[in-house]
Amino acid sequence: MRAVENALGITIPDNARIIRNLISGIQYVQDHVIHFYHLHALDWVDVVSALKADPGKTAALSQSLSDWPNATPGYFKAIQAKVKALVESGQLGIFANGYWGHPAYKLPPEANLMAVAHYLEALDWQKEVIRMQALLGAKNPHPQTFLVGGMSIPVDPNSQNALNAGSIALLQDLAKKARAFVEKVYIPDLLAVASFYKEWAAIGGGVGNYLSYGEFQNDNKSNTTNCWLPAGFIRNRNLAKVEPVDHLKVTEDAARAWYKYSDGDDKAKHPWVGETVPNYTGPKPPYEFLETDKKYSWVKGIRYDGLSTEVGPLSRMLIAYAAGHKRIKEVVDSVLKKLGVGPEALFSTLGRTAARGIETLVTAEMLPVWIDDLAGRMKAGDLRIHNGEKWDPASWPKEAKGYGFH
Repeated sequence: MRAVENALGITIPDNARIIRNLISGIQYVQDHVIHFYHLHALDWVDVVSALKADPGKTAALSQSLSDWPNATPGYFKAIQAKVKALVESGQLGIFANGYWGHPAYKLPPEANLMAVAHYLEALDWQKEVIRMQALLGAKNPHPQTFLVGGMSIPVDPNSQNALNAGSIALLQDLAKKARAFVEKVYIPDLLAVASFYKEWAAIGGGVGNYLSYGEFQNDNKSNTTNCWLPAGFIRNRNLAKVEPVDHLKVTEDAARAWYKYSDGDDKAKHPWVGETVPNYTGPKPPYEFLETDKKYSWVKGIRYDGLSTEVGPLSRMLIAYAAGHKRIKEVVDSVLKKLGVGPEALFSTLGRTAARGIETLVTAEMLPVWIDDLAGRMKAGDLRIHNGEKWDPASWPKEAKGYGFH
C-alpha cells in the first residue's frame, strides 16, 4: 500500500494517517502483552509452584508493585483453587506443556501465583481492548479498511454509519483500559520477573545490527522520516551512531531459496529489480530433514548493506534510544536503573523482552493523543479520509517504481 502510494505520488489525508497509527498502535499493545503472558512468560513462571503460595503474601506483593484492584487475598486464593483443580484433574489444558518444577525456574511461589493470575486476566483484557481494532479496521490481525490513498472507514460525527462522536468516546475508553493494564500489571510483572533472571542480560545477543524503518507517521508525506518512532540503522551495537536508512541498501538473494536468478542465485538484488522464478530443488515429500547447506526455503535471504540485521521491538527501541527520543530514553534508563544493569544489557534476551514492554508502554501512552487529534479534526469539520486523485487507472504512468516502509 505505501509502496503504491509512493510510486503514484499519493499524499494521504490527516485523518487516514491518524487512523493508521491507531490501528497499528493498538495492535502493538495487544500483541506485545499476549506475547509476554501467553507465549513467553511460562518460560519464566512455574505454574505448579503457584499452589505453594500464600495468597495473603501474594496480595501484599502485588499491592507493593501497583494499585491494580485485583490484588486481594481472596482473589489470589480463587486463582490458586482454579489452578489446583487443573493440576489434580491431570488435564492442565493451556498449561500442559511446561517444565514445572524444573530448577531453572527462579520465581518464589507468590510471584508465580501473581503471574498466573495476570496470565488469565490478560486473556480477558486483550479481547476487550482489541475492539479498537475491530472498530477502525474491521478485523484483527488483518485489518480490512486500509486503502491506497487513505482509509475506507467513513468519518462523520453526525452519522450513525460512520466514525462518530460515540465511536470516539468508545475509543477513548478502550485506550484508557489498555494503558491501565500495561502500566499497573504488565510493566510491574515484567520488572519483577526480570529481576530474578538477570543472567539473561548476557545471553541472546543476536547479530548486533539493528534496523528500523520508523513508524507512526507525524506527517502525510510518502515514506516520511518524520515518525514518532524514528528510522535508523545501528551497526555492530554502536549506540553512538544511528545511520540514516537507505532503501537501496536492502537486497535479497536466492542462494538458499527455491528460486532462480538469471545471473546467479547468489546475486544480491534490490527487491524492485529482483526475480521471483520458482525453482524447487528440495527433497521429495515426505522427508525427515532439509539439507540446510543447500536450498531449503521459499524465503529469500534479506540483507541490509550486505548484513544480517535484526528488526522488531528491540531494534525500534534501541534506535529511538540512541537517537535521543525523549520519552523512550526516560523509560529505558528507568528500567535499566531498576534492574541494576547497564545499556549493554539491551543486547540480550532480557533486553529484547524489556524492549517489547517499553514499546508497549510508550505506545499505550500515545493512543489517547492520537484519538484526541482525530476528534479535534472531526470537530473542526475535517472529514477527509481518502485521496482519490489517482483512483482512475487512466491517471497512472505506464511504468512506476515505489517503495514503502513498515
